[in-house]
Amino acid sequence: MEESRLCQWSVIRSVLAILQWWGFNVTVIIMNKWIFQKMDFKFPLTVSSIHFICSAIGAYLVIKVLKLKPLIVVDPEDRWRRIFPMSFVFCINIVLGNVSLRYIPVSFMQTIKSFTPATTVILQWLVWSKHFDMRIWASLIPIVGGILLTSITELSFNMFGFCAALFGCLATSTKTILAESLLHGYKFDSINTVYYMAPFATMILAVPALLLEGPGVVAWLQTGPPLLSSFCIIFGSGVLAFCLNFSIFYVIHSTTAVTFNVAGNLKVAVAVTCSWLIFRNPISMMNAVGCAITLIGCTFYGYVRHMLSQQTPGTPRTPRTPRKSMEFVPLVNEKLEDKV
Repeated sequence: MEESRLCQWSVIRSVLAILQWWGFNVTVIIMNKWIFQKMDFKFPLTVSSIHFICSAIGAYLVIKVLKLKPLIVVDPEDRWRRIFPMSFVFCINIVLGNVSLRYIPVSFMQTIKSFTPATTVILQWLVWSKHFDMRIWASLIPIVGGILLTSITELSFNMFGFCAALFGCLATSTKTILAESLLHGYKFDSINTVYYMAPFATMILAVPALLLEGPGVVAWLQTGPPLLSSFCIIFGSGVLAFCLNFSIFYVIHSTTAVTFNVAGNLKVAVAVTCSWLIFRNPISMMNAVGCAITLIGCTFYGYVRHMLSQQTPGTPRTPRTPRKSMEFVPLVNEKLEDKV
């Protein structure tokens, strides 16, 4: 009886963690799109800077003040040699995501974001000469096919927004691959990652945001909507962006890899549906089919990775010498890819 209660509580905790993660993720995406489209605040660098500032403050409060998470100590030299390059790529990733939101619908942007597993495998194959099991390559076919179908049939297609989202996938893949090598030996969680990376990212973005968007922000403040409500929405999205990173930690520790993968793809479907209900962007039947194929392909990819990790000796996320020149599983930690 006691085991049954523990099992039920574990399931409930996992479901609540996933719903919390969905809520934060979808809300942040919708709020960012609202800021760019409805408030006409077309300054993605500034929005990204505000998000990083809120995340840096939030991580400091969680670790240093509330002490909800222990601090993982990193040598000062390693902060610049290891974490700074990752912060730079992380910055590019977030900015490109916000830029794409400015020009294309949430549904299209989220579908393209699902292309990340394919870009990760292709980058490791081309740049790092990794080799993968044929089942990994086969699992990428529906992902690539779904993206192509969605792009061809997208009614609100914008080339600049499409390229920003696509290069955002490349930045995400580069960030996760670098994390495997640069942070080798440090067992980072999402909060400690934000604690170290957010200040660097703020420093990297502050000057470009001020120079490129400063005059536009000043003009917007003079002619835009009421300042109090606008500031509440913009800074609210930053606070929720930090909460999203915090919620990822609980989801990771409350679910299995397969559950996390399936939940992540269902989260995309929820985001697409919510954005359509709010912004009413036109979606054709074939576009919806392409999105569904992509999500199914991502789920299949996660399942294949999980199965191969169970069959392969050693830890698949740790760099190692391949057996018979074959790397069975991509060396990425996809559980921490979903930061906004």
